[in-house]
Amino acid sequence: MKRVVIIGSGGAGKSTFARRLGEITGLEVIHLDRYFWRPNWEPTPEAAWKATVARLLERESWIMDGNFGGTRRMRLRACDTVIFLDLPRHLCFYRVLKRGVVNRRRVRPDMAEGCNERFDPEFLKWVWNYPNSSKIRLIDELKEFSDKQVITLRSQREVREFLAGLENGN
Repeated sequence: MKRVVIIGSGGAGKSTFARRLGEITGLEVIHLDRYFWRPNWEPTPEAAWKATVARLLERESWIMDGNFGGTRRMRLRACDTVIFLDLPRHLCFYRVLKRGVVNRRRVRPDMAEGCNERFDPEFLKWVWNYPNSSKIRLIDELKEFSDKQVITLRSQREVREFLAGLENGN
């Protein structure tokens, strides 16, 4: 694993997983939210965003977490490993609500400056509907990249066991 893409629903734990994986492997961690969002949750314009992602992909090795469907194929082409955190909807939804309370009016460590945590009904709706919409599109996309190592982790236990296995050299 030298170029790792981590994907999954909001609240699946992508950023936390990426940080932990980076600690274990020594690979640079790139949180895409830091690059996409501008202060006050202003998105980067599409052309500039694609150029930013292209520059990030040129690095020799990395762990990149985030969904961003508009650049997902670029990232899937460039990676050697995909880790899909396919955790249960209720857990992801709960985590998003919890992080909204815990980080209210503060910037999370994996987020761009000026993007204080907030409750976003559209994002909550996206997380709730993820299994029946975004996940289906993602699984279809992954079929196009059969040359990649795809690791699907479906529970917190599987996540812990995977990271423990790497720590122990397995």
